[in-house]
Amino acid sequence: MTIDPISQAVITNLIKLAIEAGWKQAGNQIDKKIQQQVGHAIEEYVRTYEKRHCTLKYDCLRMDNSLTLEEIYTDVQVLNTRESRRFESPEALKELFLETGRGFIFEKTTRQEGIAVANLEPRLMVLGSPGIGKSTFLRKVGLEALKWETARYRHELIPVFIELKQFGDQHSEIEKLIAEEFETCGFPNAEVFTQNLLKAGKLLILLDGLDEVPTAYVDRAISQIETFVDKYDKNRFIASCRIAAYKGGFRRFKDVTMANFNDSQMKTFVKQWFRREPKVSEQYWQLLDSSEYKAVKELGQTPLLLTLLCAVYDESQSLPKRRSALYGEALEVWLKKWAAERRVHRDPIYQELNLQLEQVLLSEIAHQSFAEDQLFFSKRELTEQIRAFLVNNLNAPKHLDAEAVLYAIQVQQGILVERARDTYSFSHLTFQEYLTAQYIVDEQQIETLVQHHLTDSRWCEVFFLVSGLMRSADALLENMERRIQRFINTEKLQSLISWAEQYTKNSEDGYKPVAKRAVAISYALDLALARALDRSDSHHIFDINLDNIRAIARAFNLDLAPDLAFGRVIARTIDPKIDNDDKGFDKAFIYALNCITTLDKANILSSFDYITLLSQLEVLVNQVPRDNEPYAVRQAFADRIRQIWYDAFHIDSDWLNLSREEARLLENYLYTNELMIRCKEAALRVSPHVWDAIESRMLTVSDNEINL
Repeated sequence: MTIDPISQAVITNLIKLAIEAGWKQAGNQIDKKIQQQVGHAIEEYVRTYEKRHCTLKYDCLRMDNSLTLEEIYTDVQVLNTRESRRFESPEALKELFLETGRGFIFEKTTRQEGIAVANLEPRLMVLGSPGIGKSTFLRKVGLEALKWETARYRHELIPVFIELKQFGDQHSEIEKLIAEEFETCGFPNAEVFTQNLLKAGKLLILLDGLDEVPTAYVDRAISQIETFVDKYDKNRFIASCRIAAYKGGFRRFKDVTMANFNDSQMKTFVKQWFRREPKVSEQYWQLLDSSEYKAVKELGQTPLLLTLLCAVYDESQSLPKRRSALYGEALEVWLKKWAAERRVHRDPIYQELNLQLEQVLLSEIAHQSFAEDQLFFSKRELTEQIRAFLVNNLNAPKHLDAEAVLYAIQVQQGILVERARDTYSFSHLTFQEYLTAQYIVDEQQIETLVQHHLTDSRWCEVFFLVSGLMRSADALLENMERRIQRFINTEKLQSLISWAEQYTKNSEDGYKPVAKRAVAISYALDLALARALDRSDSHHIFDINLDNIRAIARAFNLDLAPDLAFGRVIARTIDPKIDNDDKGFDKAFIYALNCITTLDKANILSSFDYITLLSQLEVLVNQVPRDNEPYAVRQAFADRIRQIWYDAFHIDSDWLNLSREEARLLENYLYTNELMIRCKEAALRVSPHVWDAIESRMLTVSDNEINL
């Protein structure tokens, strides 16, 4: 970034401030030589600040190049820590989670822009989880302070950035650390200069990483900071600490908690990352914001992991279908940061509980809690699990205290987060799902997964991840297929599936047979939807089934759904207000005729009598009942239309007269078929002969299905 955007006028003002505050108070005569030295030192100080604190390096990411703070910085938002809901009950947390979807966003308090709060508060403690951008925020405020006239930080001060991990030396003192910053840049009489600036209240002191102070020196560091603040309270202070490590005690500081990125912040970050390629930026955001990548997007609430997601997309202009690799890399980033910090803390826990062993422990915790539908678990439960793990593993260090291990994982790593007092969860649901999948693969629990969780949409992401983690997904897919066939064990459902198979067998050869069967079933379900809308049945069940069957067709590159919405068309001929459409019957009826043309061109159905269907419907055009005619007249007219469609498709209307239980069975059948296809796509390896056999049987009735 060089000295731009720090203008020469700002440099001049900084020199003036430094000279006046640094020497006049001491009564020294300021000669030209001193002025020149200070001028050069200020310019060097600005360059050094930019070089050391405004270049972002991510050694744990797949990035060759560093980024400048100005290029990538996205405004952060903070919450009033005392008002935040972090200490609510586990029940309230679960209720809030269900409200917000996948993200652990429990922040119901008003968000405030971070720099705006820094302008208001002379002493600010910024709390947050690992990777959320605390250090970046402090560096940004310091950079803004250097800009003066164009600054968003409104106080004319010289920023000093101090990494508190330097308190590893028991003789470290804040004054000395500040003086060293100035002395390095060539300020004359740096210690006197520092004292005078402090007394004049001309410094913005940024104390980064209280949690990184080695354990042996924490109490001393806290005491020294408080004494220092009391002594030089004319200055302004911003400190940062991981929320799990913060025990309070800074009585003069205003505590705020950094909020996770919301959608708007994520979109801004993506836009800035791809600032030279706006089209790529828009394409990537649309992908990340799609329902298919909801679990991936959840990771982006943390800036560190959003950086990883952008770096991955930057490489290939796509996100991997095999998301297990992406999630594994994200988890590795988290663990690498933890491993790096071990060197600072030199705690026996970090030395003896290696990364591989810890990941096995976390996978056991994740699987047990996920299987019990627990997103939140108590401290007692966690410590018992950790204790049992240490006792039952011959290679685990037995002498480690379970509570100490939990505390270390929570504070330094942030995979486990204390959401309420003594109540924990994983930092991201995605990590819990990934570790659950890892456990299932490691412990060979594939059959149990399919038997107990195949139709549970909560386990959908776990299925994809298991498929991607297995050396070969053949066994998983074959297990799924055997289970799926059990859902069509009624005469009506088997008749419907058999009809789709027979009615598409000799049609257009350009599409895969399973795709044609899927489209045929979607036609039939559209007719069933029309009946449900007409009679106020639970039509949402048919909506869900239609979504699933059309997804199956799309998976095999056949998608006619946008042109063939029969259910809504027929329903509107009964009551035009069903879709809030006040254009009347005529428009709906004409649209129905247009659909026939699309059907004929698609050539999906064999023996489809296009001419007869068209002529029968055209006869009815002049018989469409008026909007003000009795409902019984309209109903009778709709029944005539529906029967014409049944005859054209050779469908027995009774096949579509499903009970609630049969509709649910069909929903499970179609959902699990789609799930199986997506697991195949997410897999590392699938044998061609295995998948060809599965695909040939998909959406068909085998001879032995009745007995399954």
